[in-house]
Amino acid sequence: MAARFLLSAALFASVFTASSAFAYPVTVKSCDRDVTFDAAPARAISHDVNLTEMMLALKLQDRMVGYTGISGWKTLDESLREGVQELPELAPKYPSKEVMLNVDADFFFAGWNYGMKVGGEVTPETLEPFDIKVYELTESCIHIMAKNKPTMDDMFVDLLNLGKIFGVEDRADALVAGYRKHLDEITTRIGGIEKPVRVFVYDSGTEKPFTSGRFGIPTAMIEAAGGVNVMDDVEKSWTEISWEPVIERNPEVIVIVNYGDVTAEQKIAFMKETPAFKNLDAVKQDRFVVLEYIEATPGPRNVQAIDRLADAFHPRNM
Repeated sequence: MAARFLLSAALFASVFTASSAFAYPVTVKSCDRDVTFDAAPARAISHDVNLTEMMLALKLQDRMVGYTGISGWKTLDESLREGVQELPELAPKYPSKEVMLNVDADFFFAGWNYGMKVGGEVTPETLEPFDIKVYELTESCIHIMAKNKPTMDDMFVDLLNLGKIFGVEDRADALVAGYRKHLDEITTRIGGIEKPVRVFVYDSGTEKPFTSGRFGIPTAMIEAAGGVNVMDDVEKSWTEISWEPVIERNPEVIVIVNYGDVTAEQKIAFMKETPAFKNLDAVKQDRFVVLEYIEATPGPRNVQAIDRLADAFHPRNM
């Protein structure tokens, strides 16, 4: 009996190993590149809170050697802190090549302006000689190529691609199916929207505001919640603009992105106390919605944030 059990276990192990091997190589589209993986990465690094949380949502901590770009921007919250407590932060802001080589990394999950800069030290091209493969955040591809206006599928495709890269497609499929179901429920709840609510995203800045334009994920989130980004015609993902178009377009709701040294409360106080903004509908009616940085950038908390936005945009529909 014992011998038969040992034989069966050995047979199962050999079949499992063979079937796992047959899953590779896999090729995924990363911005304008096709990236092929002969095996699942074993020493991965993620950059920023939202990308790191995608890795955690897929339960990939055991494939990671660390993360970068969180404490330097003061974006770590209690929930994420628990998830990364066993992982080291390798750089508080943007990592160098040396940081990755020192931990023998084999994979970097990052994006343009999320850990990489065009022409910078760390890019897919500069890491290729060291056998460090890079997968780029889909939202960030606008910095190096033309792309369509984002939808929530941009975030979903990143999760699904990570599932393929790491051989955990079932986990990714289940996560995305749950997010899609939640989105459908939100759409049903708010019903038909005759006129979308005008929304401005206020990230930071007083002389000039830093905001999300047409290609930032907040545009997709706002639209899913029954609103319209008043900066939808700005052909950028995240960018600095002037206050004049904000005043001209008179947002009905202002979404505050909360992170860094200036608190959400201080940003709201600035909007309320500045005479130039006194006639904005959002200011007159005190319609501010606070999203944490991790909610306003592509990641697992987007759909829950959309639920809150829908409640704020359409309170009579709730």
